[in-house]
Amino acid sequence: MTFLPLAEWTAPERRLLVAFSGGLDSTVLLHQLVMLREQQPDLCLRAIHVHHGISRFADDWASRCQALCDAWNVELQICTVTLRDSGQGLEAQAREARYQAFARALQPGEALVTAQHQDDQCETLLLALKRGSGPAGLAGMPPRLAFADTVLLRPLLDTPRQALEAWAQHHHLSWIDDDSNADDSFDRNFLRLRVLPMLAARWPHFSRAAARSAALCGEQEQVLDELLEEALAGLLGAQASLHIAALADMSDVRRNALIRRWFAHLHAPMPSRAALARIWDEIACAREDATPRLRLGDSEVRRYQGALWWVKYRASLDGVCLDWCDNQQPLVLPQGLGTLRWASEGEAVRPPRADEPVSVRFGAQGEVHIVGRAHRRSIKKLWQELGVPPWQRGTTPLLFYGEQLICAAGVFITREGQPLAGQSQWLDWKKEQEQ
Repeated sequence: MTFLPLAEWTAPERRLLVAFSGGLDSTVLLHQLVMLREQQPDLCLRAIHVHHGISRFADDWASRCQALCDAWNVELQICTVTLRDSGQGLEAQAREARYQAFARALQPGEALVTAQHQDDQCETLLLALKRGSGPAGLAGMPPRLAFADTVLLRPLLDTPRQALEAWAQHHHLSWIDDDSNADDSFDRNFLRLRVLPMLAARWPHFSRAAARSAALCGEQEQVLDELLEEALAGLLGAQASLHIAALADMSDVRRNALIRRWFAHLHAPMPSRAALARIWDEIACAREDATPRLRLGDSEVRRYQGALWWVKYRASLDGVCLDWCDNQQPLVLPQGLGTLRWASEGEAVRPPRADEPVSVRFGAQGEVHIVGRAHRRSIKKLWQELGVPPWQRGTTPLLFYGEQLICAAGVFITREGQPLAGQSQWLDWKKEQEQ
């Protein structure tokens, strides 16, 4: 039997990490790459097996994958993951956990290779139709895409599962049959077990035609990306915000296309058609004095200074007060906001007196007099004048000595908090996640 078309796909890449479940598809893929390595000794192979812990046979599957990799002289990394309930179902949770594991395992200069084939592409297209996806969703899985600072390759997308079975039988390969594949309560299994066999019986080349349609949709999306790339670049502002004014004069179709590409630019989940309408009607077109927000998953769309912003969602921290009793130790802030510590550099403030307990709070009211200003101002006005976006106003740590506001980390220092002659401490805010 001849090689499946792997050499042309892997030619630019010399270091590969193979996603290896032990099933038919990934077993054939790995076997092909092992044979290719015999012809191309500079090809470096590793494999990764993700242990989801869902099946009672999961430990046995990991052992079988290890034995096969040992026999083929392929280093195997077994990663045990814990699924996070995202409300999207078990399939989506498992997939998310797998790709997070892949991203962590990849080494510099290494490409990820997965074994999705033509029938998988057909299933993906049908699932996209079920969701009412547009051309981008109907494009299915691309054969090559950027992933985790490297590239993900799917060299088998033009290969039907039947060809993989023929290869496995010819080379007397054994593989794992996941018992969950027989459960048609999963959407993909329902298509594979019930729908696709009927379609193939009527139209034997249905999967090939569906894969071709997906490829055509992908080409159309690529053309649109190229045509709209310059327009999108002209709309982008600070921190990849999207200027609203120019969008207002566009047709709904062009505007929606650009907003979708803005989401793609941000590597954010693609919004539904209904979400696009809400982004424009409720956020972009809200009254001038409003601070509208639309939550989408773990993030939200906000409007600020005539632009749309994509920011991480955080619950309100109003009323949160953290006592900083031991100032020799960093203070861990909630919701992934990082840590505060006293350091040799940062913002210089006066040290607290012995009778002044130190605390950190979020959100404050009233007027303050900050260093560099002649008069007192309300904190609300200060946030506006200093250009602090609304979503950062409630997540910026406020340092208090007793009931006296000393500074807003990274933003301002009050007159009551300014350093004294020869007496100062430096507050350093180490941010863990982008606000």
